[in-house]
Amino acid sequence: MKAVTWQGKKKVQVDTVPDPTIISPTDAVIEVTASAICGSDLHLYNGFVPTMEKGDILGHEFAGKVVAVGKDVKRVKVGDRIVVPFTISCGSCFFCSQEMFSLCSETNPSGEKQSAIIGYQTAGLFGYSHMYGGYPGGQAQYVRVPHVDVGGCILPEEISEHHALFLSDIFPTGFMAAENCNIQPGQSIAVWGAGPVGQFAVRSAFLLGAGRVFIIDNEVERLALAVEAGAIAINYSLEDVYQVLKAKTNGFGPDACIDAVGMESHGHTPDAVIDGILQAVHLQTDRSHALREAMKCCRNGGTLSIPGVYIGILDNFPLGIAFGKGLTFKMGQTHVQKYMRPLLERIMRHEIDPRVIVSHHVSLDQVPDAYETFAKREENCTKVVISPNADVTSGQNRIKAQLVK
Repeated sequence: MKAVTWQGKKKVQVDTVPDPTIISPTDAVIEVTASAICGSDLHLYNGFVPTMEKGDILGHEFAGKVVAVGKDVKRVKVGDRIVVPFTISCGSCFFCSQEMFSLCSETNPSGEKQSAIIGYQTAGLFGYSHMYGGYPGGQAQYVRVPHVDVGGCILPEEISEHHALFLSDIFPTGFMAAENCNIQPGQSIAVWGAGPVGQFAVRSAFLLGAGRVFIIDNEVERLALAVEAGAIAINYSLEDVYQVLKAKTNGFGPDACIDAVGMESHGHTPDAVIDGILQAVHLQTDRSHALREAMKCCRNGGTLSIPGVYIGILDNFPLGIAFGKGLTFKMGQTHVQKYMRPLLERIMRHEIDPRVIVSHHVSLDQVPDAYETFAKREENCTKVVISPNADVTSGQNRIKAQLVK
């Protein structure tokens, strides 16, 4: 089959790789009919995530049609169309039983390596470095899905894979970010980053009762997309974010702030410039300008929600600000399985159409160019959706012939 593989910093390519097979009796193999490039994939593309290896298959947002299942799969069957969460979770460990699926203790074969760094292991992830298990991702014609009964969200006939694709990651991620704010009716929420997760955070905050939502970025087209959803735009290249938020909240500050930027934060202030220098010389792993600004802007006693990905060490982290203001921090990988069905129902009730953020549709062969376009924010690129163009008939027959029973 064809798949998009990582070859090094700012280099991905389409290769012919072995077809996936059933390895565990709880596995499925799916034909990928819709996939996407995530902002988190750009961290891999830009070379900031360790333990990547040449040839790793990328992609953790995907949906498709089930073509084979292991003997212990009960809920999902061949022919079902499913969306797959980016977190691989067993469904029965302590964390899964508490619906903390991204903290699953059973699905990361690199758990010892990860534990040595962060203390304990977390769930395996599709297409996201060997620190998280080295699982092949879904920017491919086919993919093996472990624990498919736990993760696979079966789609009804009226909902296409493209319509529901973002249930795999960015819609639940934006929603959990807003939910972590404990939004009360009428409150003001500020979101840093108007990329895909920020767009869903804005929309989710309104779904959860926010009165006003501010969106901070400097990409005019992305700000406009958030404004269409009702947000108030602040262009950080033209305005002082702290002063604007303070003025628009009567000197109070937003009730909660969401950092949907993460480790590759940009800015023109001195601290942002220093971040870039320190990251370049490997004295820190993450640039945290947006996080620092959110800490300053949030009201006393407010909440700071962090869906943006951070991987390691921050310099100039003003913990004293958060302590003095009594801020609550809530963060972490999204517990996608918890949110998929409820958010699917919101889509079916026409409360939200996730497709509104899509700017580019590409074939698998066009993905390398699409990575560059997305990374450089060219062509008003907000979200890239991939159609793998699998040879369905021969592909299914080829995979079924190789399945391990």
